Amino acid sequence: MIPPYQPPFGNFNENNRGSSNTSGAPATPPPSTIPARPMTARGGATIFAVDPESIRHCIRRFTYVWLDNGQNFWLFPIQVGRRSVSGFRWMPRFGWVFTGISLDRIDFFTCV
Repeated sequence: MIPPYQPPFGNFNENNRGSSNTSGAPATPPPSTIPARPMTARGGATIFAVDPESIRHCIRRFTYVWLDNGQNFWLFPIQVGRRSVSGFRWMPRFGWVFTGISLDRIDFFTCV
């Protein structure tokens, strides 16, 4: 029998990164202030794709994400692969929910 997936866990409150419970999700909600959406030289059009190395420094940090379909939300990434990022998405009615996102769907992101 294969055991169920267990995301990494531990205390991630060093360097203002929020604390974590045993599921890997932050123990607190994300910041209440939503960052301003970055703009590009082309009036908001995406100029470059999100590279795994560019989002890797956001692991275990509150990260605000804007997708190519207009959705935007807080994400607490815990793992970055070659083509995707996985972590916990903040859903106000439900709290932190585990999710995965293809990097080519992300227009912009910023981590705090």
